[in-house]
Amino acid sequence: MTDKKLSRREVLTAAGAALLTLAPGVKLVDLAVAASKANAAKEGATDHLVRWGMLVDVNKCADGCTDCVDACNNEHGLRGQGDHNSRPETDAQYIRVLDIKDKTTGKQYSLPMMCQHCETAPCVDVCPTGASFRREDGIVLVDKHTCIGCRYCMLACPYKARSFVHENLTDQVPTTPRGKGTVESCNFCVHRVDRGEQPACVEACGKPGHQALLFGDMNDPDSELSRQLREKSTTQVRDDLNLNTGVRYHGI
Repeated sequence: MTDKKLSRREVLTAAGAALLTLAPGVKLVDLAVAASKANAAKEGATDHLVRWGMLVDVNKCADGCTDCVDACNNEHGLRGQGDHNSRPETDAQYIRVLDIKDKTTGKQYSLPMMCQHCETAPCVDVCPTGASFRREDGIVLVDKHTCIGCRYCMLACPYKARSFVHENLTDQVPTTPRGKGTVESCNFCVHRVDRGEQPACVEACGKPGHQALLFGDMNDPDSELSRQLREKSTTQVRDDLNLNTGVRYHGI
């Protein structure tokens, strides 16, 4: 048998062929594209580091409206037993609408609550595997391949924004891979954002007379979001924690 020395190119080609598919539907080339998009703020078309954020104007949240929740469930395939009002506690929820009443003034309002995409994210700090991570553009995500389902992140999140997948899943949406035994939460519809689109909840709230959700680049001084943040009084939920959240609220 004759020994044959392989060139570096041949070795890399062979390794690439062997590892081309890490899991069903997940390829190395997909990961490379995702990584390049995560770094786009540094390398690309802007002169500042992009930070995606959202402003929720609770004064515009119509009583009983669930358009944002329904759109989120449809976008990510969060199909449970019944509608959002009768979902069992084991079903995942990326957005939930809280009915809040100010005990002092008696004012009542609806408060959409989702992952707050914190700059200093407690979920990221406590994750033992690095599955919970924050992209350079501020979006906090969960890597399903490295999540071990320990649920430390769920305990650490002060917003109760994360869910654990207890059941086997079928009919999944390709753009939002999910898995039994893993944790998940609002991801700002990152697959849409990377295509230059709005999150599903924001798009669904775009009807005249609604428009309670505004999404954009918090670091772009010329963006509509930045302008609104400058002109309106806004609140961070649990601002005492100094997490510098990516979701801000007006009217609470």
